Amino acid sequence: MSGSPPPSGGFVRRVGLFQATAINMSQMCGIGPFVTIPLMVAAFGGPQAVVGFVAGAILALADGLVWAELGAAMPGSGGSYVYLRQAFQYRTGRLMPFLFVWTAMLFIPLIMSTGVVGFVQYLGYLAPDLGQTSGDLVGLGVIVLVVVLLWRGIEHIARITAVMWAVMITSVLLVILAAATDFSAHLAFTYPAHAFDLGSNTFWIGFAGGLTIGIYDYLGYNTTAYMGAEIKDPGRTLPRSIIFSILGIMTIYLLLQIGTLGVIDWHRMTDAQDIASTSVASAVLEETWGKGAADTVTVLILITAFASVFTGLLGGSRVPYDAARDRVFFRPYARLHPKHRFPTLGLATMGVITAIGFLIGRHTDLATLIQLLTTVMVIVQALAQIVALSVLRRRRPTLKRPYRMWLYPVPSVIAFVGWCVIYGYADKNSPGRHPIEWSLAWLALGCVAYVLWARFEKVWPFGPKEITEDYPNQETTQAEPAGR
Repeated sequence: MSGSPPPSGGFVRRVGLFQATAINMSQMCGIGPFVTIPLMVAAFGGPQAVVGFVAGAILALADGLVWAELGAAMPGSGGSYVYLRQAFQYRTGRLMPFLFVWTAMLFIPLIMSTGVVGFVQYLGYLAPDLGQTSGDLVGLGVIVLVVVLLWRGIEHIARITAVMWAVMITSVLLVILAAATDFSAHLAFTYPAHAFDLGSNTFWIGFAGGLTIGIYDYLGYNTTAYMGAEIKDPGRTLPRSIIFSILGIMTIYLLLQIGTLGVIDWHRMTDAQDIASTSVASAVLEETWGKGAADTVTVLILITAFASVFTGLLGGSRVPYDAARDRVFFRPYARLHPKHRFPTLGLATMGVITAIGFLIGRHTDLATLIQLLTTVMVIVQALAQIVALSVLRRRRPTLKRPYRMWLYPVPSVIAFVGWCVIYGYADKNSPGRHPIEWSLAWLALGCVAYVLWARFEKVWPFGPKEITEDYPNQETTQAEPAGR
């Protein structure tokens, strides 16, 4: 029976191309563009902010091709954990995959918490008298509801995701259509003086800030890579779901950004007292179709925000499972629900961290949360994974690769430079917040945790390296001396 768990007790491949693409797109779009369009405009200082979404799309596509090749070749649960484990085991044993899981347990829930912050932000349009405490309680209730819904089998979740994807597409298209009915080219394409002065340091600082916001809006294109063990025909489905979702969301974002700028004066988006600075999509609907239409679409946007948190925790909760099963993370995370076959502790832990991140975002600001999560993920996931692709091409030339990166290594170089720009300018874009220092502190704490864990497990550097090359269909394992 297709619904029965496999003999190994692992995951079941039930997610097809449409559902996989829907999962990615729901996670990518979500509430992101609806809350970051004003942030993007503020970063660039005008309607030239559309450059940020284009730059983010280029970086997402370049990095997405890295994920596509690695995901197709090694379609296990855990995503980056699998790729880093295979690439770096020869020199540093289990250190890199451990550090990835350590950082993922922070940055994935932080991404989800931004979705909940956006949910409460747009809810404020429907309930203007919503206070700080009430908003906090609503957000925490949303997180609890997401975890409860995810506490079931993947076949039910796939159907729920398809419905949420349809709602997401509907809400975005309605905003785009409303903007088109009252579009002003003068508003959308009248730029401030020196808007494109490439010799200005102000432009490049704004560009780096915009690139950070842009890539945040595209994050989620890799969600199905975390679910590789649950994807049908992963060698073909994974690359296609990643590429299709990026191209689709890029088109949607550009139409949304330009359409919004053609209805709402960009100065309103930078005014903290104006509703356009917090609920810009609702402001567009109110300006074009009236308050009733704005209320209706705001409800759809809330469902979209909910869907992004739902799909993000769905994929993210799988990350620690594979690591713990292979004894590269704390063992309790290897347990699956006896009936529905999902990782219980991973889901519960990320739910709690999402709640903490939500409260931090509510009592600071969304920009702080975005800067923190992007800097945390850059070193161990983004940069290390790009290196891992080249390492595996050199060390494992016979590895079966159903998909190979187009124009290799050009996309890898573009992705590497883009992530370095985001990391290098993080502190300049967020004075007083020190996201780089926080990210390095979290990484250092992870190294300490690894040393303690490695000593307990008696693995490198306190034991032998275990070189495991089990892709594709290989189960060869050999031990090497710790000093090698």
